[in-house]
Amino acid sequence: MQRDISEVDALARKRWRMAVTLSALMITIYFGFILLIAFNKAAMGALLTPGLSVGIVLGAAVIVLTWAVTLFYVRWANRHVDGEIARLNARLSENGGK
Repeated sequence: MQRDISEVDALARKRWRMAVTLSALMITIYFGFILLIAFNKAAMGALLTPGLSVGIVLGAAVIVLTWAVTLFYVRWANRHVDGEIARLNARLSENGGK
């Protein structure tokens, strides 16, 4: 039983590290964008083509990166966390929950 608890704890730590890492990445991306808006308005307002500024492109990139980071996490969790939980559940049910 103690072994199962330590495996669950290790899995929880692994998931927590990934969540913190990806959260830090998204905070950096988002606040980097906001800081560019705050401190470099001229560059953000530069037109790439009529009606399309650098700020619009970078804002769209923030949205796309948010989706990409989410997709990465979902795939990572499906491969690593869900499989490990299924393995632990199967082992527990074989042992009768003991």
